Amino acid sequence: MSRQRIRFVEARTARAIAVIGAIALLVAALALGIAIGTVFARSHLGEEQALTSRRSYEIEELGRLNAALIELTPRVEGLSVQVNELHEFDTHLKAAHGTGGASGVHDVPPLPDSEEPATSLDGAGGPELPPRLCDTARAASGTPRQRLKSTRRVIDCLNDEVSQLQSQTLVHYAAYMAFPGRNPAPGTRNGSPYGNRLDPFTGHLSFHPGIDFAGPTGTPILASAGGRVVVAGERNGYGNAVDIRHGNGMVTRYGHASRILVKVGDYVMPGQEIAEVGSTGRSTGPHLHFEVIVDGAQINPSPYIALFRRMPHAQS
Repeated sequence: MSRQRIRFVEARTARAIAVIGAIALLVAALALGIAIGTVFARSHLGEEQALTSRRSYEIEELGRLNAALIELTPRVEGLSVQVNELHEFDTHLKAAHGTGGASGVHDVPPLPDSEEPATSLDGAGGPELPPRLCDTARAASGTPRQRLKSTRRVIDCLNDEVSQLQSQTLVHYAAYMAFPGRNPAPGTRNGSPYGNRLDPFTGHLSFHPGIDFAGPTGTPILASAGGRVVVAGERNGYGNAVDIRHGNGMVTRYGHASRILVKVGDYVMPGQEIAEVGSTGRSTGPHLHFEVIVDGAQINPSPYIALFRRMPHAQS
């Protein structure tokens, strides 16, 4: 272990001790204040007034606990939705890689891991122990005030757990949202597929680097995944086109638009309208020309579309 590492551990430990000490002092001060207040109430107030005071405290504390639960509930629900989407996507992705075959689904790369590299100070280890869950048993025993305090500790513990889970899930969910394959033109019909074909203008064999979605002019074109707009304008052969960079060397391209609704530098979300179907550029009629580009190479978009087609809720 280097001196830099040792200094880092010592500094971190010192900060942790200082924080824990401050929290301990705060808790001690609160406990002392509560104790003093309780003694004062019992010695100076009548039994009826003391009972009224306790009930008032309990009612106020119940209100605070209820507010904390109301705030926690949508966080848990949102986290559950994200985890379920990731699980479903992972299941379909593994199944797709397992089938392979003529469908070409095996051409879809796996969902990328976090791009954040681990530093030399991120080492971790130790014995493998079961997770420590929030203690809910104490919240069901003791006096009303003790139960309220125990319930507060449980809610605080749950808040911490949810925050940690949200942080861990965020990186993976962001990668999932930036993974192309959601239908870029719902309601249209399939046009020319990816691969060699007879060119509609020359009649000669030529390579078609994407897939076409035929539909009326003005049909919404949606972002197939989240990312940053890097091209929004005229492109040779494509007419009005939009390119979106999704990270990990992946770009999607949308060509022949009649109208573009985004500009270079915009960040877009999956399913956001970015343009409208048209017939600009080298085109024989209104349609969307859609490409998936990985590390500069135009690859078959069909496996990506097929993957998300199996997940109906992911299309929205």
